[in-house]
Amino acid sequence: MTVQQRATLQDVARLAGVSSKTVSRVFTHRELVAPETVEQVLAAAKRLRFRPNTLARSLRRGGATNTIGFIMGELNNPFYYKVAAGIEKELAGNGFALLVATTDDSAEGEERVADALLAQRVGAILLIPVAEDQSYLEGERQLGTPVIAIDRPARNLVADAIVLENRQGVYEATMRLLERGHRRIGYVCNPASVYTQSERLRGYREALATHGIHESARWERLGDDLSHPSDGLVGDLLDSPEAPTAIITGNNRVTVAALRALRARDLESRVALVGFDDFDTADVLGVSVISYDPLELGRRAASLAIERMRDPAGFTQQIELPTWIVERGTGERPPVERPEA
Repeated sequence: MTVQQRATLQDVARLAGVSSKTVSRVFTHRELVAPETVEQVLAAAKRLRFRPNTLARSLRRGGATNTIGFIMGELNNPFYYKVAAGIEKELAGNGFALLVATTDDSAEGEERVADALLAQRVGAILLIPVAEDQSYLEGERQLGTPVIAIDRPARNLVADAIVLENRQGVYEATMRLLERGHRRIGYVCNPASVYTQSERLRGYREALATHGIHESARWERLGDDLSHPSDGLVGDLLDSPEAPTAIITGNNRVTVAALRALRARDLESRVALVGFDDFDTADVLGVSVISYDPLELGRRAASLAIERMRDPAGFTQQIELPTWIVERGTGERPPVERPEA
């Protein structure tokens, strides 16, 4: 198979019957070129399948491209790709392109993919932090590359952040369970060490404390190993001597694990369940959730990145987006004591 050479700017100029400088101007400052000439050049470019090398042009100027990088975790997590969709929609409407890199939720992968994106001279970095320390980005930030943290604040780095009302969301869910008469309420999460979970756990404990329940450790199962399914964490809680009558899960993966564990023990109708994060089949399964808008999370992050690129001197912000409870059945069950074995 013979591979054709890509058309050059000079090829377009020859076909259009204009100078190379005019072709360049059409793709950089079109408003300075007569409309009929623009049409002539674009027609020639289309015929030759010519694409301007915006990366090379930006590098010659010593600047950044019109591409913004997004560093996220696993591709199979609906949360990540919905956030990415929100970012892409906002960027496309403002003339920017999106370049996505994944870390597989590993701290080791975060800096590696960040370096790869920065080598492409992206105009800004959006990331969902995984590593314990993002100070490796401070030098780039000082050179003018905005960094926007999504879902969790960056650590050891001056950066804007777009997060959720994690504490308030779980606080309200726990209060609703308490108001329905539950006193043994479990909380299960994995991983437990990230900012989102520490905030959600804080909301859970604060709500229990309002009802005089200060020792909740017996009903908490806080994992930190994503390589192991969370079914075991939920199962251990359900099989404990003081098993809970209700469970709150810290993310959608743990919610699915809880559904499996409850079904395996024939406890689906006996234990109330509220999960943080909505997911595609939650409505079909009747699962009550603490919900939010991941598309808006991404959109606001992209909007803030564009704002920072235009005005890098503004004050750093941490913006919290609201959460709300969607009642579908599992979270509205009253406490039911299990029959004696």
